[in-house]
Order: sequence, then structure tokens, then C-alpha cells
Amino acid sequence: MDLLSNYLRDLGAVPFNMNLRISLVYLLCTVVLAGAIWIWRGRPTGFLSWLLPASVYRHRSNLLDIKLFLTNRLVDASGLAGAVFFPPLVAIGLIGLWADVAGYNPPPETWGRTLLATIIIVMASDFCKYWAHRWHHEWKVLWPFHAVHHSADVLTPLTVMRAHPVETLLRNLLITVVVGVVQAVVLILVLGQIDFVTIGGANALYVLFNALGANLRHSHIWLSYGAVLEHVFISPAQHQVHHSVAVEHHDKNYGSIFALWDWAFGTLYIPPRQEALTFGISDAAGKRIAQPHETLGAALLTPFAESIAAARTGEDAAAPELRKP
Repeated sequence: MDLLSNYLRDLGAVPFNMNLRISLVYLLCTVVLAGAIWIWRGRPTGFLSWLLPASVYRHRSNLLDIKLFLTNRLVDASGLAGAVFFPPLVAIGLIGLWADVAGYNPPPETWGRTLLATIIIVMASDFCKYWAHRWHHEWKVLWPFHAVHHSADVLTPLTVMRAHPVETLLRNLLITVVVGVVQAVVLILVLGQIDFVTIGGANALYVLFNALGANLRHSHIWLSYGAVLEHVFISPAQHQVHHSVAVEHHDKNYGSIFALWDWAFGTLYIPPRQEALTFGISDAAGKRIAQPHETLGAALLTPFAESIAAARTGEDAAAPELRKP
């Protein structure tokens, strides 16, 4: 009963949770931005039919997105996800070790130091997400779990929640270790306590990221930032390219907020113009693979069997027939 109560309370709070991309505030910002794009493109059709096409939102792929969203909120309500996400505890432990060895005199807290700490932590977290994302593509054992996300035939803002719980737990573990270490360094050198610039209880930089079009990344609406900015930030168009089945888009644009990591590690793709994209999973030749996750049960259980089978081969890199952009 406690789990059910927590679950219902969690679902009720989703529209008002500034830490979630699908909160009402960010969705409203998305509608406003989409309206501006619609006007810029000369009002090609009626706004609602352009914004919410039936072919996308009535697609069975979107129905699975909803089911996986509800499942993942249940995992969150159980406390399992939070149990493997504790960067502050790692930071505090490391600071304690540092204090025992060298002593600890907290630097003075100023607004400038707080802003700097906020930027550093966001970049460290984004760096972790880049590598967690890339490893889920390149490691044969991990790919089946990430394939659940990439098997989406259509993209909507809720597709960001189309994730296997195992992938979420592994990403949280990586962020816990790396961001925990970075937080400790930041606290020792920059701040004296864990305190970041926030808006509505959420990291201010993530608020800006979500408000300025993050939901368009999983959508049918193309928005490119242009070649210069797309070397620094991942645009909605670049992430849509990441979901494309085309060979030239394979293994590109792993970044979440920043394109810097893709640029540095050779995985950046900047579309020269708007491209017609087909979403889903493809083989190494770009041939689209039939939907492997028709049901919630298949999405949750099939990856375990595929991952175990992959582990038995003893191979690290994803087999060509399993590779996906």
C-alpha cells in the first residue's frame, strides 16, 4: 500500500516537477516555440494538426512510450533508482578523507562561485551521459537495453521516458561516481557547501535547457541551431538524426546538452540541411529492422535474454546486425 501511495503521489506530481522534461512548464514552452516555428514556416497546415499529428500520437509506438513511462515511475516510487544515485554522499565521503589528510578550510561562498559550480556539475553530468549513452550503443551486452528506446517508430516528448529500467540504473551509477568526485573537488576548491543556482528547485541550467526546446528532440519538428552552435550544443535536429536508421547517421550525436563531447571524440554529425528521417532500429546497411518491442512485456524482458546471449559470446563491441545510430 505504501508503494501504491508513493506511486500515485509521484504521478500526480509529474506535471509540476521542474526536474522532469515533460512538466507542464516545459511543455508550454515547447508549444510556444513550436508555434514560432510554424509561423516561420508559413503556417503549412492548421497548427494543432501540425503540432499533434494523428499519425504520430495514435501510433502504437506512442502507446508503448506511455506504458514504459508508467513503469519507470513505479521504479522511481519504489526507491530503487534513488538507491543508486547519490553523488552528494560520494562527495561528502571524499571531502572527509581530504580533511583527514590535508585539513579542510571551505572557501567563501559567493554568487559567482555558485554559478561556476553549477556549470561544472552540469558539464560533468553531461560528460557521464555521453559515455553511458555511447557504451550502450557500442557494447553488445548493453545495447539490448538501450534498443528499447531506439525502437520507437515515432518520436514524441514522452519518448524521452521510453527507457529500460536497467539502462537508467546503470547511468545513475556512473553519474554517482563521476559527479560525486567532481562535486568533492568543486566543494574543496570553489564552494564550501553543496549549493547550486536553482529555479523551482531544479538546476537552473537544466531549466533553461528544458525550456528552450528540449522536448523537440523527441518530436517530428525539425529545429537546427546552425553549424556553429551545433559544435557546442546538441540541437533537436541533431538528436532526431541520432534516432535515424540511415547509415550515415549511425553512431552519431550521443551528447545530451553539449555537442562538445561528440566533437572531441569524433561522433559529431551536423546536418547540412533538413533531412527526411525514418526512426527505429536498423542493421549495419541501414535496413530497418521489424519492431522488436510490440508489447510492454517484450520491452522489459527481451533485453535480458539478448544481453545474456551477447555476454556468452565474449564480445565487447556490438555485432553489426545490432548496431544502431
